[in-house]
Amino acid sequence: MVLQAIKPKNQGKVNRALNWLIKYNKANDMRNDADGDGNEKMYDKYDKVCEKTFDKYLDAMWHLPKYEQKQIEKSKFY
Repeated sequence: MVLQAIKPKNQGKVNRALNWLIKYNKANDMRNDADGDGNEKMYDKYDKVCEKTFDKYLDAMWHLPKYEQKQIEKSKFY
């Protein structure tokens, strides 16, 4: 998981946003699996995890300049 920031001073913030995005994607996959299996309890659990991780991702993105945000959105992680 390496995405080079456009400006080196933003590298830490880019890494933080990517980490939260990856956590969200994993939770979303688990939520979709639980939904496909009809397991409502697990679906609710991963739905809450998705909400929390996506909020953290949005917060991390808010601290980045627009050009860094666009680079993350164009990446393979999005």
